[in-house]
Amino acid sequence: MKLFIPADASAQSVGADEVAQRFTAEATARGRQVTIVRTGSRGLFWLEPLVEVDQDGGRHGFANVRPDDVPGLLETVFGGGTHSTAIGHVDSHPALARQQRLTFARVGVIDPLSLDDFRANGGFEGWARAQHLSPENIVDEVTASGLRGRGGAGFPCGLKWKTAASAPGARKYVVCNADEGDSGTFADRMLMEGDPFLLLEGMRIAARAVGATHGFIYVRSEYPRAVQVLRRAIALLRESRFLGPAFDVEVRVGAGAYVCGEETALLESLEGKRGQVRPKPPLPAHEGLFGKPTVVNNVLTLAAVPWILEHGGAAYAALGMARSKGTMPIQLAGNVKYGGLYELPLGVTLRQLVFDFGGGTASGRPVRAVQVGGPLGAYFPAKLLDTPLDYEAMASNGGILGHAGVVVFDDTVDLARQARFAFEFCALESCGKCTPCRIGSTRGVEVLDQVARGVDVEKNLALVKDLCTVLTDASLCALGGLTPLPVLSALQHFHEDFTRRR
Repeated sequence: MKLFIPADASAQSVGADEVAQRFTAEATARGRQVTIVRTGSRGLFWLEPLVEVDQDGGRHGFANVRPDDVPGLLETVFGGGTHSTAIGHVDSHPALARQQRLTFARVGVIDPLSLDDFRANGGFEGWARAQHLSPENIVDEVTASGLRGRGGAGFPCGLKWKTAASAPGARKYVVCNADEGDSGTFADRMLMEGDPFLLLEGMRIAARAVGATHGFIYVRSEYPRAVQVLRRAIALLRESRFLGPAFDVEVRVGAGAYVCGEETALLESLEGKRGQVRPKPPLPAHEGLFGKPTVVNNVLTLAAVPWILEHGGAAYAALGMARSKGTMPIQLAGNVKYGGLYELPLGVTLRQLVFDFGGGTASGRPVRAVQVGGPLGAYFPAKLLDTPLDYEAMASNGGILGHAGVVVFDDTVDLARQARFAFEFCALESCGKCTPCRIGSTRGVEVLDQVARGVDVEKNLALVKDLCTVLTDASLCALGGLTPLPVLSALQHFHEDFTRRR
């Protein structure tokens, strides 16, 4: 009998390791043959720990399993009957059946460190095709797919690769930005822990496309399991000669600075310097790591590439809407009933996501605001919930899609306090290199504190708007430049929170 139990950090946090250990002990005591495969998470966090049993030609799920459930579950599995934790065929669960998983197709299904599992489930098919294409043709496929950076401004991936490919120089780099620091985001971690070979396959394809000889994965220090899994995956790919002299990859661990999610600050950190933003130009594609042409993409961007090479750019571009092509692994968190990861074609609306997939608020109270794009994303009120998750639609409503982290708030939230938090966050995380970000954010906290005390409210709110203009127009990078989004959206849509007496 084969059991699948996630070893993903989210599942571990609610006892998955203890459940796996109990299964081993109980099976041994009963003389039963049980093989336990530790997988990634399916992303249905409200069901974790989710145990799956390979039975009758499919995988049957048991949700919220606790160690004390294990003896009864074993009797059910081997003796027939039903168990209170049973949820039926996992692939038929509505939360999975309605998704279109391309990037996350294997996550939660395979042993993340089994090359045999990876190959048996379509791994390396993208690389196989890439080897029969010229570097220029690889770039053409990625360009035709319409793939945009799955974080930040959504810059076209094909254009970035073309720029790096055409830059002169014998030494080039591929850098994976895995410094996932936005609130409500966890897709990078899930993929690195659940399907690391996919990311490395994407990096290998990128290296062939631009002529790079070395790669780095920059992972935030808060992801120790992801670091462990990646390093083991790299060692296995070296043994199989997929990685080696022609192109090799190293994992580097950051020290916890949010600003190192910005690509040039990340490059400074990789070079052993303080993580501070570089002025542009030059662009990293021309002069990046150690002054050499460098492609910097995040985890989800690089992980989308193997599917595109296997199936063709046109097949990927057929998904999504307008200029937002393909699927997006959307992370739903906050005050929501069914939080987790949902990979869907771009264009799904916030309303569909929050209610059809998320089930509304966990508190049962009305949704008042939804923040999209991390701590520097805009707050969308209930009247804007029909906005599609699309780069241009987000921008036209004063927001960003970013890394597709969606955080839900009910009607007890105080948006004035949330606006203050945005300024405070920027002040704490600023690299300090430019004055608007370093001083403007600190001044923003001070002014909103005056507003909270009822001091010259309208005059101080006008000053907040002026500060936001300076931050937007004069900050060196997006940390300061995007801080006004949550502040101004809170002011625009929830003005009453700033003016009521406390």
